[in-house]
Amino acid sequence: MKYTPLPKEMYQRNRAKFATKMAKNGVAIFNANDILPTNADGTMKFRQNNDLFYLCGIDQEETILLLAPDCPNPAWREVLFLRETNDHIAVWEGHKYTKEEAFATSGIENIQWLSSFDLIFNSVVNLAERIYLNSNEHLRAGVVVETRDARFIKTCKEKYPLHIVERAAPIMHELRGVKEPEEIQQLQVACDITEKGFRRVLGMVKPGVTEYEIEAEFIHEFVRNRSKGFAYEPIIASGASACVLHYIENNKACLDGELLLLDVGAEYGNYNADMTRTIPVNGRFTKRQRQVYDAVLRVERTAASMLRPGVTIQDYHKEVGLVMQGELVGLGLIDQTDIKNQDPAWPAYKKYFMHGTSHHLGLDVHDVGTMHFPISVGMVFTVEPGIYIPEEGFAVRLENDIVVQENGYLDLMRNIPIEAEEIESLMNR
Repeated sequence: MKYTPLPKEMYQRNRAKFATKMAKNGVAIFNANDILPTNADGTMKFRQNNDLFYLCGIDQEETILLLAPDCPNPAWREVLFLRETNDHIAVWEGHKYTKEEAFATSGIENIQWLSSFDLIFNSVVNLAERIYLNSNEHLRAGVVVETRDARFIKTCKEKYPLHIVERAAPIMHELRGVKEPEEIQQLQVACDITEKGFRRVLGMVKPGVTEYEIEAEFIHEFVRNRSKGFAYEPIIASGASACVLHYIENNKACLDGELLLLDVGAEYGNYNADMTRTIPVNGRFTKRQRQVYDAVLRVERTAASMLRPGVTIQDYHKEVGLVMQGELVGLGLIDQTDIKNQDPAWPAYKKYFMHGTSHHLGLDVHDVGTMHFPISVGMVFTVEPGIYIPEEGFAVRLENDIVVQENGYLDLMRNIPIEAEEIESLMNR
């Protein structure tokens, strides 16, 4: 792996937290993700199941984690099952975890090869009353491919129909929503790598450069700093393309006088940064572009200060909407008549700011978390207001990643240029 792993003590704490949420006499199973096919004999790059990774730090396919904190046999309370390697696998695929390496990473003492799973699980589950099974319960998940977890759920229910089945996902959402200090450090590294990419791009953007050339500069800087690459498909959108929220074609030339919206983040150690900046292609904002830019920046800073313990995300989004409403009135994009006649379910400001302001960030870019309960210290959110004006042919979105603290917040992107004057200065050096 390219990244420096986090200490095993963090994964031990994470498992202990999960165990305290389990009912008595329960056993929980977490499966690795599949290596997914593309075409012919091709496969996608492996990406570990984030719940499994959160609990043990093992970044390898065909891994299973068993947790049974009340098992009468202490040796079976935590068991990690790994794919056993051989000379053929070593030649064709490379090194796999040894049992010693897996212990050093996870802190789990009982490491077994995958061939032992059925026998051990059968012994443990017959001493348990309930089985915690994992699934993807993200609010916006579109699950169309059957996962290893889904296949295991089917076989487990068939084989043990008299056990009580519990959902692991609600516990994982609660735990993963609040980051450990080591996780915040990993997110900071991802943000710092993103900063390096952005500063590199500021030095090469000019009229005539293509969006894909800019994308190439980012990936160069990310990989050379030990990232696997982009945390998500990058948006490199010049001119009117920035008004398409998920524009990923990145195939146009950037023209003189246009704004360029960059929604890009680096991954590091499976943790993700999520940054958006909007810059002038020629290095200078026009008067109108600057008016809109400053309005978005004011909303971004106000919104960041509103993310505090005890606030709910739903109330927060409503309040940010009112702040944006005032800025849009000041820009002449909506007026009091629009506000008076608006549909409460789709306020007037939504014409120019149609998405939410913040989402959880972590092992997933749109991370799991408790979206309907109050915000807690240690949660990490994006803050990403934008104004999209198709009739004027441009958009501005700005996005930083912040950690909620007891008093205020820690901006993980505090060192990434965001003031208009600094961006112009860096582009015109």
